[in-house]
Amino acid sequence: MGNLFCCVQVDQSKVAIKERFGKFDEVLEPGCHCLPWFLGCQLAGHLSLRLQQLDVRCETKTKDNVFVNVVASIQYRALADKASEAFYKLSNTRNQIQAYVFDVIRATVPKLSLDDVFEQKNEIAKAVEDELEKAMSAYGYEIVQTLIVDIEPDEHVKRAMNEINAAARLRMAANDKAEAEKILQIKRAEGEAEAKYLSGLGIARQRQAIVDGLRDSVLGFSVNVPGTTAKDVMDMVLVTQYFDTMKEIGATSKSSAVFIPHGPGAVRDVATQIRDGLLQASHA
Repeated sequence: MGNLFCCVQVDQSKVAIKERFGKFDEVLEPGCHCLPWFLGCQLAGHLSLRLQQLDVRCETKTKDNVFVNVVASIQYRALADKASEAFYKLSNTRNQIQAYVFDVIRATVPKLSLDDVFEQKNEIAKAVEDELEKAMSAYGYEIVQTLIVDIEPDEHVKRAMNEINAAARLRMAANDKAEAEKILQIKRAEGEAEAKYLSGLGIARQRQAIVDGLRDSVLGFSVNVPGTTAKDVMDMVLVTQYFDTMKEIGATSKSSAVFIPHGPGAVRDVATQIRDGLLQASHA
C-alpha cells in the first residue's frame, strides 16, 4: 500500500538506501519518505545501526605445541554517515570479520606459550581490535569492542594441568602438615621436660621434708625418753612405718600381690636399708 502511494517508512535505529534507476541516490533517515516509483525511485534495502555481536571460535596452536580454541566476541555497528559503503561494499559482513579474527589470532597465539596465552589475552584482544578497526572502517563499520571470552585447551591438556595443580597443592599441604607436627612434637617434648623437672623438684622436696621430720622426731624422742639412742628411735619409727605399709597393702581390695620377706631378720634388714638411704639423703 505504501508503494502505491509512493510512501515508505524507515524504523528507528535503521536507515534505508534509496536508488534512482538502479543507482544509489541517498540514505533515508528514520521516518516517512516519499518515493515516486514512476520517476525510477525505489528502496534498495535497509541497514541496521544497532550494536551487533559476533562470537568467533578459532582453533590454533601455541608455542609449546598445545592446541587451543580461542573464542573472541566482536561488537560492531554500521556508521550512519558511511551507510552507503556498509550497504554496497560488503556482501557478508560477518564472514569478513570472522576472516580477520582468524588471521590475527593464528598469527599471535603461536608466538606465546599456553600460560602466556592466558596471561596476555587482553593483548590478543587489542591486536584483533586494532586490525579489525583498520580494515572495517573502509567498509563503513565501527569496531566497538573486542573481547577474548574463552580459551579452551585440549581436554587431555586441561586434565594434566589440573593434576599438576592438585599435586602442587597436595605437596604444600603435606609440608604444612609436617611443619605443624614438628612444632607439636617440639612443644610436647618441652612440656614433658618441664613436667619432669618440676616432678623432680617435688620429689626432692618431699624427701627433704621426710628427712627433716624424721630428724626432728628422733631428736624429740631422745630428749623426752632418757637412755635411748637415735638408732633405737629410728629403728622403732621404721618398724612402725613397715607395719603401716603392710596394713595398707592388705586393706586395699585392688592391690596386686606383693611378695615381701617377712620375719624379725627381714624387718631388721629393711630398717637398715631405709635408714642408710635416709642418712645418705640427709648428708647430701
